[in-house]
Amino acid sequence: MIPSALRPLLVAGLILAVSACSRQEETEPAASLTVTLVSPQQRNVGRDVVASGAVSAWEEVSVGVELSGLRVATTEVEVGSVVAKGDVLLRLDARTMESQLLQSEASVAEARTNLDVAERKAARVRELANEKMVSLQDAEEAEAARESARARLNTAVASRDAARVQRDFTVVRAPVDGVVSARSVQPGQVVGAGTELLRIIRDGRLEWRAELMEKDLMLVEVGATALVKSDQGEVRGTVRRVSPALDEQRRTGTIYVDLPDPGVLRAGMFAQGRIVVGASQALLVPGDAVVRRDGRAYVFTIDEDNRAREVGVEVGGTFGDEVEIRDGLARTDKVVARGAGFLGDGDIVKVVAPGSEPAAKGRGKSEGDKAGAGR
Repeated sequence: MIPSALRPLLVAGLILAVSACSRQEETEPAASLTVTLVSPQQRNVGRDVVASGAVSAWEEVSVGVELSGLRVATTEVEVGSVVAKGDVLLRLDARTMESQLLQSEASVAEARTNLDVAERKAARVRELANEKMVSLQDAEEAEAARESARARLNTAVASRDAARVQRDFTVVRAPVDGVVSARSVQPGQVVGAGTELLRIIRDGRLEWRAELMEKDLMLVEVGATALVKSDQGEVRGTVRRVSPALDEQRRTGTIYVDLPDPGVLRAGMFAQGRIVVGASQALLVPGDAVVRRDGRAYVFTIDEDNRAREVGVEVGGTFGDEVEIRDGLARTDKVVARGAGFLGDGDIVKVVAPGSEPAAKGRGKSEGDKAGAGR
């Protein structure tokens, strides 16, 4: 039991103690996070343009036949077969063409015999006409018959050559070196002239056709290096051609990237990649130093009172684990290297040397937790 005379003194002491604690908390606020600082680094970096597009054949050759109504006897290739120019792709039933060729050769032999007879006759009649034993008209008629026989021989030879060409058409050969990419014919099928039966990727070459926006297209030049993503890493290529015109509706243009060694890439695939358009100086900070909120990017600097200050920046490309800062930060500034996502503008922090900070302990919630709590 406290005497009544001492109660006012005890209350006054308690009030003074609470006031002192409050003043101490005001003068010495607790740090919410231990951080390290880093200076932006200016380095020479390669500039890339990111794009996506289809992998296509550099040049695809359509193969058909020039004869109609013939049956396919055999097919010599499958999809994926590597062929050289002149290799047999398929054979048609050639019996009809062989028969026509034999007839034409017989006609040539007959015409040649008739020409021999006409030449000998014309020579004899001309000798008799010179000796005045026959009329000059008989000699001229014999010579005219000789020329007619020669013309018939020429016609027969032409017909034979045409029949030989027709016969040769029954064997379909590869017009170029390449890889068979499609086959739409089977043995026993009756085909028609002009119908596509096979397709060949010329020289097996593929290219990447990427669509670029106008501002990016203007940066790309013929000969630039392109790196196309695949399941087994990046495939290197070279820009072969840049579209001279843009699509009027979408304001995009196409670049054609030659892929001499496509690896696992196949025609018809859709792939992403990047085109190296040059090199320049860039101000870089660690990726963890950049915080993105509400569609904007920020970094945190620390003032003299160890308070975090949120600074809006304009970011550029990403280079490994670093991000380019285009505007909003000077090279002499220092920013929070890690844990920036846990900070708010005005938070008190403890700054330590790089490598000596303990495991980051924030205020108990990450940005995602904060957003979830807000919902």
